[in-house]
Amino acid sequence: MGMKSSTFVMVHVGQSTESQRNLVHGIETLTWGFPEKKPEYEHATPQFAVLATGASPRVQLPVWLQDTATLYLFQVRGGFYEGTSWHWPDEEAEQRLKYPQRFGIEPLAKLDHVPLGPTGPLTEAGSDAIRRSGTDRGMGKIVQMSPQRLLDLAGIPFDANQPQDVPLDRSPGFTAEQVEGKNKPQRRRRGAGYISDPKKRKRIEEYAEDLAIAHYEAQGWTVEKLGKPYDLHCTRGTEERHVEVKGTTGAATSVELTINEVLHARNKDNTVDLYVVSDIKIDTTTDDYLPSGGTLTHYTDWEPAEEDLRPRKYEYRLPRPTV
Repeated sequence: MGMKSSTFVMVHVGQSTESQRNLVHGIETLTWGFPEKKPEYEHATPQFAVLATGASPRVQLPVWLQDTATLYLFQVRGGFYEGTSWHWPDEEAEQRLKYPQRFGIEPLAKLDHVPLGPTGPLTEAGSDAIRRSGTDRGMGKIVQMSPQRLLDLAGIPFDANQPQDVPLDRSPGFTAEQVEGKNKPQRRRRGAGYISDPKKRKRIEEYAEDLAIAHYEAQGWTVEKLGKPYDLHCTRGTEERHVEVKGTTGAATSVELTINEVLHARNKDNTVDLYVVSDIKIDTTTDDYLPSGGTLTHYTDWEPAEEDLRPRKYEYRLPRPTV
């Protein structure tokens, strides 16, 4: 039986400082975007994305196929959507939407020095799609190919004939710190969806919380703001719900959870909801950073599964000292 093919978005990311900074930010906030909508995006539901960097695309195909590139492999979450928030550093700087056609990306593996020709994991059409993206302002090209060779190279257990999400807890993943370009930006940040401006981060959190409070109050709940061990305590008669609230200017791909938040949600004595507001617009030209808009994703009776969690930090138990 042949290997089942999946829909891929193939993207070339240039070596300029601006392109590399956007790559770092995209990985950190789990979101990618393009300047415009292409007809082929209309009905495409991509499962994977490859962002490739390091090879020059302005060559003929035979020359391209002899080169190697760094491939960042992602699972795509949620398909294409029309973004409304300034999200990337250059969008913020220019105060305008530059990449409104967006989708969520979940890092699976970074693969270095990958041959772009027949000895590598890509089909010729897949490899050529990266090259064509590079000559078309980094616009994503849609191709069908089996993910198996890429996932095998990354050491990720996955059966392409069984359609399901790649288990996060069994994929190596990568962070923005691992982006290495000759023009790699020096400014370092941390974590999924992390925003470097504390004031902006606080406004996004407050805004998402206000939307969640309004939502529950409209359904007749009495809401108390807690913050820890969870954000909102909701009661309605004898019913009780604990609500965890997350906000982002990017896609609803993943959220950062503390170990306490995970343990709390898994405790059978608690009824926990997760309330996520993505694509929040925030006007940083105003003194108080005015937030607006946003897309709601609401998970009731939420309990995070192991395959949807990836550890970002570890508690390390020190070995017993030998006498």
